[in-house]
Amino acid sequence: MNHTLLGIDWGTSNRRAYLVDRQGNCLARHEDTQGMLAVRGRFGESLAGLLAALDIGADVPLLLSGMVGSASGWQEVAYADCALPLERLPAHLAPLADPAWAGRGHIVPGYCYRADAVADAVADAAVDVMRGEETQLLGAVALGRRDGWLVLPGTHSKWVLLRDGAVASIATYMTGELYAMLAAGGTLAALMEGDSAEPQAFAAGLRQAGLGGPLSNSLFRVRARVVAGAMPQAQAAGFVSGLLIGAEFAAAASAAAEFGAGPAAAAGSASSKSAASGVISATALVPAHARIDVIGSPALAERYAVAAAHFGLECAVLDPHQVYCAALSRFLNQA
Repeated sequence: MNHTLLGIDWGTSNRRAYLVDRQGNCLARHEDTQGMLAVRGRFGESLAGLLAALDIGADVPLLLSGMVGSASGWQEVAYADCALPLERLPAHLAPLADPAWAGRGHIVPGYCYRADAVADAVADAAVDVMRGEETQLLGAVALGRRDGWLVLPGTHSKWVLLRDGAVASIATYMTGELYAMLAAGGTLAALMEGDSAEPQAFAAGLRQAGLGGPLSNSLFRVRARVVAGAMPQAQAAGFVSGLLIGAEFAAAASAAAEFGAGPAAAAGSASSKSAASGVISATALVPAHARIDVIGSPALAERYAVAAAHFGLECAVLDPHQVYCAALSRFLNQA
């Protein structure tokens, strides 16, 4: 019987490794920038170096999650259907196929979400995917978050609705990637040298997002505000950050009606009044109570907590390292 497990969250840019015991205690932790892009296909060699650095013996099983299981990763692992409860993930792992690593470990499948498609409008049916986040979600379930909205901010921010420990919906927003692209080049780049967390500018961006206007138009108006003297250039970065994050909340509030949530229906008249005043009610986000759980780094989680408060939501923050270790404990105990 194995008493420890090394879990590796292997993403596009970064890699995090955790050695845990059966109780989910973290015995060792390592972070580096050896993500999928950096290793350039040398996954086996890179993994060997990681094990040597952590002094991990050959008797310790390995569990890999994230982009390592994508078509561009070490080996492609098919997505699981959302009908598969998160707690059953340990029974649906893909063994490492590389002969040099046979029998040493497994890769966690991601999830593919497909909304119910109308027979004559399949092209309009929502489809979304995630890799890596499913492991953190299993950890959240292990910590008692079985129902409600969980938000995992980052390069691609995920909003996931859980119902009794199963994925009911996935919505991905390219928030972090869009911000990085806007800051790196294009019309707004020269304006975005300020502090992206500046409170006043961030709040103004949230308010603009709440109006529900087209995002591309709202982004151009950042430049218009600056050149017209309506906003100091130093506030442009914070405004854009608030606008992009706020757009997630506005979109999620709008999409919540699709799930037939009680508060969403009850808020119908209030929503029409809110629309007239330029404010979108986000209390329809969560079926049973106005709350979201955010799994993210302290800096990002703080911004999402501010945004949640602006849109009238309670927000609890879960430590990403804690939830990952909780998930690894589940995998180890169900091996």
